[in-house]
Amino acid sequence: MLLHGIFPPITTPFYAGGEVYYKKLEYNVERYSRTPIAGMVILGSTGEAILMNEQERREVLKCARQAAAPEKVLLAGTGCESAAETLRLTECAAELGYDVAMVRTPHYYKSQMERPENMLAFYRFVADRSPLPVLLYNFPHATAYDLPAEIVIALAEHPNVIGLKESSDSLEKLGRMAAGTKQVRRMVKVTQTFQALTPRMKLEGGEKVREKEAGFQILVGAAHKFHELLQAGAVGGILSFADPAPTALYEIYAAWKEGDAKLAQEKQKRIVAAGMRVGGDLSIPGVKYACDLNGYYGGPVRLPLLPLTSEVKAEVERLMADIKN
Repeated sequence: MLLHGIFPPITTPFYAGGEVYYKKLEYNVERYSRTPIAGMVILGSTGEAILMNEQERREVLKCARQAAAPEKVLLAGTGCESAAETLRLTECAAELGYDVAMVRTPHYYKSQMERPENMLAFYRFVADRSPLPVLLYNFPHATAYDLPAEIVIALAEHPNVIGLKESSDSLEKLGRMAAGTKQVRRMVKVTQTFQALTPRMKLEGGEKVREKEAGFQILVGAAHKFHELLQAGAVGGILSFADPAPTALYEIYAAWKEGDAKLAQEKQKRIVAAGMRVGGDLSIPGVKYACDLNGYYGGPVRLPLLPLTSEVKAEVERLMADIKN
């Protein structure tokens, strides 16, 4: 599956009482489907997946899948602490029609996870059995575990591991991983215009399916350094700041793709402050409020997360004033 472009890791809407607000989830997914993004991540970190029970996760996957446009690539966040539970949720996502399983690093038993053989065994177990291609997911800010480049390079050889979502912003590490995986050669099916081809798409009678070399695909999560990370070897981004501002991030990607470095830098500079503060420091409460400002439903967060204060809301309003979707 081709994973080039912008993939918002969409938020999960809740009622004030904490129940999942499925109608607003449908609304958001339908709205994202009309933007130039390549696809969406459901049940990513920004989706508060870790705060949901198993039944809620399955229902959220089902609801989002039904609302998404067929040409948008759908990634399901299926990583759990155990390999068996990760596989069960991955199988559920496959049955619903998802394209890729994004599997975060298990981290609770940190001393064990820091032994390379444990992490390698976890991912190989899942990838060997997964009905979906697997995207590794490294988020050291949340897990306090940083997946080493050497493990990524080793796992890149697995035929069912198609890439990595790297949420650190290290240009040096990204460069090492890109160089260490460049020998991976994989072909993916694409449309005539070289866009991702999902199984849900119905091609017109005379339309031909093409193939494109994808290799090991690295997507990044740091909006404030997105252009630099693309230049260092990334092929796209799974960016929380794309939740309230998908088009702003797409414009950076499109300019880079067209080789217009000056325009890409200008577009990047425009979102640096908001990307760092809203998508980084303020995290999910900030992203959800920014979504409310830009026509998506953000709404409440779930405890133990708390909503923004009035003062911080005013700050977000100032940062987002010139960044519309």
